[in-house]
Parts: sequence; C-alpha cells; structure tokens
Amino acid sequence: MKAFVLAAGEGMRMRPLTANISKSLLPIAGKPFLLHTLEALKANKITDISILVGWKARELQRYFGDGKKLGLRISYIRQKERLGTAHAIGMASKTINEPFMAINGDVLVTPDTLNKLLANYKKHKDMIITGAPVDNPSAYGIIEQKRGCLDCLLEKPEHPSTNIANAGIYLFTPKIFEWIRKTELSTRGEYEITDSIQMMLAKHKVRCITVDGGWVDVGRPWDLLKANKMLMEDLKEDIKGEVEPHTTIKGPVSVGKGTVIKSGSYIIGPVIIGENTEIGPNCLIRPHTHIGSKCKVGSASEVKNSIIMDGSKVPHHNYVGDSVIGRNCNFGSGTKVANLRLDKANIIVNLGGKRINTGIRKLGVIAGDDVQIGINATIDPGTIIGERAFIGPGAVVNGNIAPDSKVH
Repeated sequence: MKAFVLAAGEGMRMRPLTANISKSLLPIAGKPFLLHTLEALKANKITDISILVGWKARELQRYFGDGKKLGLRISYIRQKERLGTAHAIGMASKTINEPFMAINGDVLVTPDTLNKLLANYKKHKDMIITGAPVDNPSAYGIIEQKRGCLDCLLEKPEHPSTNIANAGIYLFTPKIFEWIRKTELSTRGEYEITDSIQMMLAKHKVRCITVDGGWVDVGRPWDLLKANKMLMEDLKEDIKGEVEPHTTIKGPVSVGKGTVIKSGSYIIGPVIIGENTEIGPNCLIRPHTHIGSKCKVGSASEVKNSIIMDGSKVPHHNYVGDSVIGRNCNFGSGTKVANLRLDKANIIVNLGGKRINTGIRKLGVIAGDDVQIGINATIDPGTIIGERAFIGPGAVVNGNIAPDSKVH
C-alpha cells in the first residue's frame, strides 16, 4: 500500500513560527513534524510515500530527499495553486492507482493509529475515514456514523450532535478520484474532500474508526506543545553529551553529542536536548521540554514544558514556561515569561486579527525566529511575537507583536 501526505500549505495559522520554515519541519520531540508521520508509516510497512508540496517545497525536499536514508521511497508532487483538500488528494491520481492512505499534513499520528486503520481495511476492504473525540467539535468537520459506517459529514456545525471530529486520516481506493472530479466549489471557494465523500455515500460504503489518543491536530502554535508531550511519554534515556559532576537527572533524558550539562543543573525528564548545546550551571529544566541544537539555558534559568528551537538562548535568570521559541532568539538577563492568568481562566490570544480562546490555562509566549529581548523584560501570558522583533530592556509586552517591530 502507498501513502499520500498533504504538506503543501503555508501554515498561516502557525505564524510566526512558519514565516521562514515549512510547517512540516517544525521540531516536535526532537524531530521535524513530518518525520514522525513518515516513521509511523514505516512502522506499518508503508514505505512508498508521495508528499504533496508547495510552500517552502525545496527546503522540505532537501531535508527528506528520496527517502533512502530513512528506508523509504519518497516522491513529490508540487501543488502550484491550493484549491482545497479534494483538489489536493485528487493530484494523487497522477501516480496512485491502488488503495492508499491519505494523511493531512497538519495532524500528528502514531504507529498504533495507522495500524488500526490498516486492520479495519484488511477486514472489510471498504474505504475508511478516521474520527477522534475533541473538546470543541463545532470547530471541526464532524462525523456521524451508524454501526461503524459513515452516515453524514458536517462541516463545523453550530450545534454538533457528536464530539467525533474528522481526524484527517483516510484510506481510499482509486474510486475516490471519480467523485473528486464531480466535486464543486464549496461556499468557502474550495474543493472539499468532505463534499466528495458525502456524495460518494450514495453508492459506496465508507467505514469509520475512532481513535482516542495517538492523534493530535496541530493547527495552532500551542498545539505543538500538546504533540510534543504526547510523543515524549515513551522517551528512552540516551545521553551522548557530557554531564559534569553534581548534576541531577531524573527520568528519561536525551542529550545530543557535543552538549555539556554543567554542574548544579537539575533536569526532570522527559526532556530532549539537541547537539552542541550548553546547559547550566545551576539551572532547572522541567518535564516535556525540547531544547534544540546550539542553544543555551544558563545560570538561574528555568524552562518548563516548552520547545526552544536551534540557536536560541535563555542564558541568565530567565523563566520560560509553556512556550514555543523560534530559531536564533535571545532572552536578556532577567526576562520572564508569564504563563498563567491571575484569574486562572483560559488564555486568549490575538492571532490573525482575531481573539482566539486557546482552551488551555497555561500558555507563555510564541516567538518567531530572530526575536531579541532586552534585560528584565516581562512577557504576559499568550503573547505572540513576530519574527525579528526587538523587545527593549524593561519592556512589558502582551498581545500580538508584529514582525520587525521595536517595543521599548
């Protein structure tokens, strides 16, 4: 069986993190986002994979190549104009003429989830749509089913009858291409695969499976933290760097080559630290933290449940909690990130001109690449800082800071 992975989007909802990098290459649990999906496919003996590319295509192709180093056979289909999910999946008709798995590029899946999908197909030989329970079903396409078969697909209903969302993982036969060709533009001006499937129900049975766990919809920057936590639960200890005396390590911790954990550092796993990174002395790193390569977490700094990308530094007297920090950022001494409102309510963020309820109580800062922050700055919960922004010494920042801004 082949797989088709949709990774052509610009990742606009993930800005500012995707301003300079494909969403598929954003790091989660020590690896690029898309690599986790490819490894889950390989674990299920699916090694012939086509990837739909568009935004930052060359960067993505350069990283994964032909897949030989991963034990895969990877080919690419370039989508010049993004016209919706049906149009995207329809492009697979150029290279696929057998049953295939289709996976949205913005969902994270585990091998067990894909194994369940394959087992259902082997048993029934029908096309399959995967569902997952969500807390906010009105924000998703909703699956209604009867006796294990799809009855109806509803796109973001105002009053959903169930909390089972379309998980963006399908198993199709080439018959789907016939219905994609019949699909008309939706009210959103796109060709939607949900419309294709809904039409197909008149003549073809589509089965449903529901996965509870082993799936994360990574649609917003803070979803990276949820995915990071899920993937790190099974982390194994792997220390390749240097650990100086009088350092405490508890739980599973992975440390890359060339990294030095200096005396007095206290690390509570699961934690992943990349290569050639400097940790300590006398700092605290708490669970579900991923620190990239060529980073620094220095004296009297604390990092908790965060992703710090390559080249970024929180070197002196800093606190960073529940945050995602882009590449090559620097926090001045004494800069603190607040991650909890005083009223303990859910964090509200300003993103794309809209106020969005994140549904979570703890969220620090989302910072794009090359953000520079002066000493003793204070960053309020849910702040989003655009790439290359400059935050001056002693500044108090909140809301949405535009790229290339200067805040004093």
